[in-house]
Amino acid sequence: MTKEIKVGIIGFGTVGAGVAENLINNGEVIEKRTGLKIIVSKIADLDITTDRGVTVAADVLTTDAYKAMEEVDIVAELVGGTTIAKDFTLAALKLGKPVVTANKALLAEYGEELFSVAEENGVNIYYEASVAGGIPIIKGLREGLVSNRIERVYGIMNGTCNYILTRMENEGLDFEPILKDAQELGYAEAEPSLDVDGFDTAHKTAILASLAYGEWFGMDPIYVEGIRDVSVMDIEFAKELGYKIKLLAIIKEANGEVEVRVHPTLIPSNTMLGNISDVFNGVMVTGDTVDDTLFYGRGAGREATASAVVADIVDVALNLQYGSHRRVPAFKLNPQYNKLKNIDDIETRYYLRLQVADKVGVVAQLSKALGENNISISSIVQKETKDEESGNVSLKIITHKAIEKELKAAVSKIESLADVCDKVKIFRIEDI
Repeated sequence: MTKEIKVGIIGFGTVGAGVAENLINNGEVIEKRTGLKIIVSKIADLDITTDRGVTVAADVLTTDAYKAMEEVDIVAELVGGTTIAKDFTLAALKLGKPVVTANKALLAEYGEELFSVAEENGVNIYYEASVAGGIPIIKGLREGLVSNRIERVYGIMNGTCNYILTRMENEGLDFEPILKDAQELGYAEAEPSLDVDGFDTAHKTAILASLAYGEWFGMDPIYVEGIRDVSVMDIEFAKELGYKIKLLAIIKEANGEVEVRVHPTLIPSNTMLGNISDVFNGVMVTGDTVDDTLFYGRGAGREATASAVVADIVDVALNLQYGSHRRVPAFKLNPQYNKLKNIDDIETRYYLRLQVADKVGVVAQLSKALGENNISISSIVQKETKDEESGNVSLKIITHKAIEKELKAAVSKIESLADVCDKVKIFRIEDI
């Protein structure tokens, strides 16, 4: 006899409608593959009159989310945000209902509390859609790579930023006009700060870091830098050197220390990660046994996100069917990393771009300032073309590996030199 599982969708927006549509249209496929009949039993939203392009029975729709949660087996929280969504999630967990969510901000900000409540009530939270949309990176880290010690994770996880940087590279246009186009096309929000300032990527990074290293780090110690200051000149210079600039999430461990940071980064253009373009996402995970793996696909959108949410719903339904309510543990396993490495203490290579007076001895001054702070130069290139108004020239410098605080000290000294005409542009390099 086919087992029937009732699902309650809380939030009937873009993703909620996509999940309902997927479950209704592909329910027969799911039933054939799993032996489970998954029913959209309740859909709760403040607005239950607007047409979402999905046909459901009138008694399925309700404005009472709390009552809806009492009547179902699985709760899909698809409201978004960190206020009422948190209340709904906590209420569902306390009712003993497993929760499926796509809410990266909620997990990044309150993950530790939510997973603790889930554990107390013997249920679990599934959240594949919270990171990189339809790409199965959560399941990949949590289950597929369970036997690996994770050495590093690199992620391009914001389609808006990747779209903007791709067009800047391909068309030689500046940031602002492309951002405007992205907003008109629906790739960027009217208020784009969450995306372009790096915080959307940081939310996802917090979740992946916790999975990779078995404890909750939270958002506060993560270094975050967005793409507003990336110029066409930087992209062109990087290209000449064999690199592309991407907003990159970096998670890695060495000698018991963990780095978690998000910032524009030069990565080799001949790598698979370097060739992820437009609105697509990619996550590269390196395990000590499996070596490099790459997860690639659409990181957002109604269909891609709904696919991930439904996959989690099916997983939870199978857990319920076979009495395995706590098959996947919460983040904390055996905490061993007291804190994340401060950005000032990281060691990497750097790209520097600066405008200088076209005079004899300027390069020697720069080399001295770098050398006094233990910074070794890998290459230095001076553009012959002068700025027509100032007569200044552009220099680009690639360093060998250096400690960030020493690099900053050197840059501070360089910016104080009379022949240096502007702030030094700094980008970190990851030799993937």
